[in-house]
Amino acid sequence: MHLTLRQLATFREVMRSGSVSSAARAVGRTQPAVSTMVQTLEEQLGFALFLRSQGKLTPTPEARFFLEECEEILTRVERTERTLQSISTLQSGKLQIACHPAASSVFLPRLLTRFLEGRDDLDVSLIMRSSDVIEDQIASQQFDVGFSETPEPRASIRQIDYNLECVCVLSPDDPLAKARTITPHDLDGRPMAVLFDEHQTAVQTEAAFRAAGCRFNRRLELRTFLPGLQFVASGVCTMVCDMITAYSHLLQSQGEPRLAIRRFCPTITNSVSILTPGYAPQSIVARAFIEDLKVAVERMKKDVEEVVARS
Repeated sequence: MHLTLRQLATFREVMRSGSVSSAARAVGRTQPAVSTMVQTLEEQLGFALFLRSQGKLTPTPEARFFLEECEEILTRVERTERTLQSISTLQSGKLQIACHPAASSVFLPRLLTRFLEGRDDLDVSLIMRSSDVIEDQIASQQFDVGFSETPEPRASIRQIDYNLECVCVLSPDDPLAKARTITPHDLDGRPMAVLFDEHQTAVQTEAAFRAAGCRFNRRLELRTFLPGLQFVASGVCTMVCDMITAYSHLLQSQGEPRLAIRRFCPTITNSVSILTPGYAPQSIVARAFIEDLKVAVERMKKDVEEVVARS
């Protein structure tokens, strides 16, 4: 027995309307075609669905029982069709994102807020993890999208890399805030906030001071740059930090930064990447979010460059 959804829908319409002619108009088919379909359905089922007398159809008890089954099947199919339509238009679904600390407080939440507008049935998980943990979780397909510092390439991860320039952040009343570019000579011996020894920004910054023959005064060692913004604002130190942290400050201050953001020379870089599982296809919603994330990263680079250029 190979019943089709069209057969079930046509039978349901005949039961609802009470006549073949009305059902034919409702389903957009000819009356003979509907009659033939009902007869074929009865042959497949092995019992009569209607008693026929003087051109009228009277449903049998079996037809009423079969209608209940049809209603359940067709309702489920119609609900599935609506769900699939919602998924295709990004109105529903699930998106799991793992994000490193620098972007988890402001940058990605701002982006997700815009992405979720008008998508009330879209469920999102935004979990903060360290970059090395994100790498393994993306490789093992625990998350749809990762945003982290750039890992070493591996087959189990697809990645889009961005080499972002770090900037120098100072208190606005610092005399150095009048300069367009800050160098190790400007910061010679001055207290600074830096990340832990193994982090590439700390390694690069210390190497820049050493190459310039300047004293690198590591006053504060941090796990992330975000708390360093408060120390800088209080005049405790200066900081050469990643672009995302500086941009988060710009977003929170709504274009009126409370800190001075300047270019640092020589260039210190911090590479970040958009990561997706290498052995799993991307969902429609993940692809859409990634496109928005790529635009947001480019917008960040442009906005920070404009702030630095105005200094």
